[in-house]
Amino acid sequence: MVALPSPPGLVSLMDTVSPTWLTSVFFGIIMCIIVYKLTGFLSPLCFKGYDKLTEAEKIEWNNRGFSTFHALIVASASFYLLLLSGLFYEDSQDELIINRKSIVSNSVLGISVGYFLADLSMILWNFPALGGLEYVLHHGLSMYSIFLSLISGQGQMYILMVLFSEATTPFVNLRWYFDVAGRKSSKMYVCNGVLLFLGWLLARILLFIYFFTHMFIHFDQVKKIFPLGFYSILSVAPILAVMNTIWFWKIAKGLIKTLSRAKRHSQ
Repeated sequence: MVALPSPPGLVSLMDTVSPTWLTSVFFGIIMCIIVYKLTGFLSPLCFKGYDKLTEAEKIEWNNRGFSTFHALIVASASFYLLLLSGLFYEDSQDELIINRKSIVSNSVLGISVGYFLADLSMILWNFPALGGLEYVLHHGLSMYSIFLSLISGQGQMYILMVLFSEATTPFVNLRWYFDVAGRKSSKMYVCNGVLLFLGWLLARILLFIYFFTHMFIHFDQVKKIFPLGFYSILSVAPILAVMNTIWFWKIAKGLIKTLSRAKRHSQ
């Protein structure tokens, strides 16, 4: 029997599929399920008010549990890969920065794809309780960018810079936890608000400015070597930047309101 030839596009796609990052995608999904269940199991033991929450609030509470866990993993891994590992140092290798990758970076990106798949599934299943269309857009663009980088093996430094911004997510989730627990007047809530503001300014505003600056310094190199990624960056990154700026404005207004309320209570 003569085997039918596969379409060229399918062959090239399958050649780029790595068992390493496919496994990490699966691991990311399983990780979310396990942490979701553990959050639901441990929360009543740590917070007596958990059982008084509505069913919708319990779902979001547990969802934010694996959101926080993912954020801590990818932010820490991105920090290591970008600043400590030497993988993306200018003169550490002969290979161009845009082409550099490793088993660790592939795994981190794969875990994030798994997380975004799991979280987006929950958002759509419970829509709009866990987030509106802006969250669907954010997750969709994030998955597209990460998947493109995994398939091509290029531009991983830029993706890791964006993933480092997940370092702000634990503060966002803590803010929600304090709110639901009725602790908005506590000092911890105020401190968390200040840390959220500073973290967002550093990781999602200033880092994005550096992101665009670095990309345009290497404008010709990125466009020539990674054209699809280049045009994707031109379209996706500004959208995420605008969304981060809008959210930053809301965070700033919320912080001002919180500090004003805390000042009144102290008088």
